[in-house]
Amino acid sequence: MHWIERIPLGPLVIGALLLGLAPFTPEPHLWQKLKMLAAGSLTRPLDIFDLFLHGILPLLLAIRLVRLARGRPAP
Repeated sequence: MHWIERIPLGPLVIGALLLGLAPFTPEPHLWQKLKMLAAGSLTRPLDIFDLFLHGILPLLLAIRLVRLARGRPAP
């Protein structure tokens, strides 16, 4: 997991916000897909891919911030 620490934090934050919240109206895809996952209606391959696409950068950012908070040294 050392490769995560090599990702610059600034671009990761910007990318996570832009991709995680896109499209901004009427509802971000990530939020919509998480609601579908909770309801058990996330079954179409396109929806699963959409969840992965919009969720990967916020997930990487969360992992990076947890590792940073636990005292792992920044590169």
